[in-house]
Amino acid sequence: MTTIYIGIGSNLGDREGTCLKALEELEKRRIEVTKKSSRYETEPWGVRDQPKFINMVVEADTDLTPGGVLRVIKEIEKNLGRRETRRWGPRVVDLDILLYNDLVVDEPDLRIPHPHMHERDFVLKPLSEIAPEAIHPLLKKTVREMLSEAPNPFKTLRPGCWLFSG
Repeated sequence: MTTIYIGIGSNLGDREGTCLKALEELEKRRIEVTKKSSRYETEPWGVRDQPKFINMVVEADTDLTPGGVLRVIKEIEKNLGRRETRRWGPRVVDLDILLYNDLVVDEPDLRIPHPHMHERDFVLKPLSEIAPEAIHPLLKKTVREMLSEAPNPFKTLRPGCWLFSG
């Protein structure tokens, strides 16, 4: 079994419900969730003119290859109603492979570790909850170190919910 980390986000419809449904769907497809972070409400990244996101990260064990995990998460996104729109635009659900053990993959349709994770508080904060000592295989830094260097501070909105602003 391989330990992987997957980012889950949604900014359309029932955002929290969609994230929880994505968790259920992962479990049905040979991806056994072993830890999950809190859910965070976050400002959009890239394209700012859109609703806020709910984001979270899960740790999971799987016997799937990286390509197999990618196929599974694309199927889940489609089944939960994701439609391709503009890059970084609004979406019902977004699932991203953040880390796959210490593997590095650089293919046209798959890049591991996620190429922007070290820049995104909304990924690093929930990931630091469940894997603060996980090491980025290219940067050779822990998640905790990357979070301390991330560009955007986060602010609490209400118990259990955080807003990242940038």
